[in-house]
Amino acid sequence: MTAIRLAVVVASVRPERVGEAVARWFCAQVGEGFDIDVVDLATLVLPDALDGGGDTDVLAKRIDVADAIVLVTPEYNRGYPGVLKTAIDSLTTPWHAKPVGFVAYGGVSGGLRAVEQLRPVLAELHAVTLQATVSLPYAWDLPVVDGAVVPTRGAAAVRELARQLTWWGSVLRDARPYDP
Repeated sequence: MTAIRLAVVVASVRPERVGEAVARWFCAQVGEGFDIDVVDLATLVLPDALDGGGDTDVLAKRIDVADAIVLVTPEYNRGYPGVLKTAIDSLTTPWHAKPVGFVAYGGVSGGLRAVEQLRPVLAELHAVTLQATVSLPYAWDLPVVDGAVVPTRGAAAVRELARQLTWWGSVLRDARPYDP
């Protein structure tokens, strides 16, 4: 089986963010069968308007070649970061017929309120959001080893998300040429 090209998008750009450490943990846990491209929104310049500019073309190419996407998102004020909304809205067709999974983190809800707001946004772009979600409550309190958080839970959720990414990623990769 051909490896699934997986874009792992780190959605926080705050200086004190833990998103990068969460993404490193997820990438280490997800297992074989994936060719991973970590897309850190903190390293891109995204436009304020939908007319392109900045690194929109770079982001578009990286999302376009992906077979599947995982959004590593914090929950800020019961929602997701504005930069993630800008990244999503800056593109249209690269999201079409792509499975999107979530690795969320936040306070008591573990980022799940942000995920539930993202589902209808991505559905409008003809993306398929996956049922399995990895949720890490209070991720900022987790120990960090070699740049990755070390949660005591979450391995089973990562395995299930990886299974769904593999199935949906391969099925939609094969179907995408038929005009999604």
